[in-house]
Amino acid sequence: MNVSFEPDARLRIDKWLWCARFFKTRSLAAEAVDRGRVEINGQPCKNSREVKPGDTVVLEAHQQRWEVVVKGIAQARGPASVAQTLYEETEASQQGRRAEAERRRLHVEPTAQLQGRPTKRDRRRIDGVKE
Repeated sequence: MNVSFEPDARLRIDKWLWCARFFKTRSLAAEAVDRGRVEINGQPCKNSREVKPGDTVVLEAHQQRWEVVVKGIAQARGPASVAQTLYEETEASQQGRRAEAERRRLHVEPTAQLQGRPTKRDRRRIDGVKE
């Protein structure tokens, strides 16, 4: 796998997110960028925006908010061990994700267990929680 840590190396943001394994497919990464869930250096971006080592990327993926600093550029998606060398997560981001995971563990959403359309019994439970 060809990984570059040169300061002048560049890659499209959607491809970089896919190579760094934040998303399973490149189209999912592109969709997240289109929906405004990705920022580069505090600015909203488009899929064609290029990232380079040293850029700060803030993204929301899988109900989590990540703030990472780009360390390297990969030309192709490779193993997870290599993908982890492409970025470094900030300390504030790690603490925020831990706090959010703890909050989700302690406070389970009543509708999280529902799949599809609620039954009459499920609806009564939802209405009971709302009141």
